[in-house]
Amino acid sequence: LANIGWDENVAVSNLTKVLLEDELDYQSVEIRTAEDLDSTYRAVASGELDAFQDVWLPNQEALLDQVAEDVEHLDPWFLGETKQGMAVPAYMDDVRSIDQLNATDAQFIFGIEPSSVMMREVAGEVIPAYGLEQMLVEAPTAGMLAEVERRYDAREDFVFLAWSPHWMNQRYDIRYLADPKDAMGKTNDPAECSTIVSGDLREEDPVAYALMDALALTEEQINALEYAINEEGDPLAGARRWASENREVVRPWIEAARNAR
Repeated sequence: LANIGWDENVAVSNLTKVLLEDELDYQSVEIRTAEDLDSTYRAVASGELDAFQDVWLPNQEALLDQVAEDVEHLDPWFLGETKQGMAVPAYMDDVRSIDQLNATDAQFIFGIEPSSVMMREVAGEVIPAYGLEQMLVEAPTAGMLAEVERRYDAREDFVFLAWSPHWMNQRYDIRYLADPKDAMGKTNDPAECSTIVSGDLREEDPVAYALMDALALTEEQINALEYAINEEGDPLAGARRWASENREVVRPWIEAARNAR
């Protein structure tokens, strides 16, 4: 299973691993950390990886189009409505829109991995469209979140890339900024979170295929799963605890997988 490092990807891949190993008698399921989205899509298409469970559409549409003949795209696993964009802490009371950022003391826009479509939109479209003076900082998602926590606790002015589902929306009081020029384009619209699997997985491993095809989570459920992982300090332990506490949620997925044998 691919892991791009985004928290919802960490959560869902570890949950899938736990269920395959603990409930469906798989000896070992490897979660492989990928460097970027491009290589992740190529690895699933080639069969080097069996699945990637954090496909955001329309954000990643161009990547999916490139491998469409070699992967199978499953229905969305996230049952809520996503949100993504530039955000500020709510204590920056007067900042409601991207075009107000230059009037603040914010010096940086804290971003995530450069392969993210949001990062490309901010760098290529948003900053030029609004003439933003802030510097866009690339970093692994975990690094960005650490910087958010530090500056939030110090009540500094700063901007960062935010999205939901994600535990940041519960931990911090934040405000997503309006984009009156629609510089982020399709990224402003709600997206779908789904899974791609290698083209032959349905035949070669029908049990794993059926489990991932059946898996579905509400916003409350994915947030609780991420919270359990953060509390445990270990993705596998957190996913295992959440699965044990939510048997009624996972039972239909397990049954679907067992019926595929």
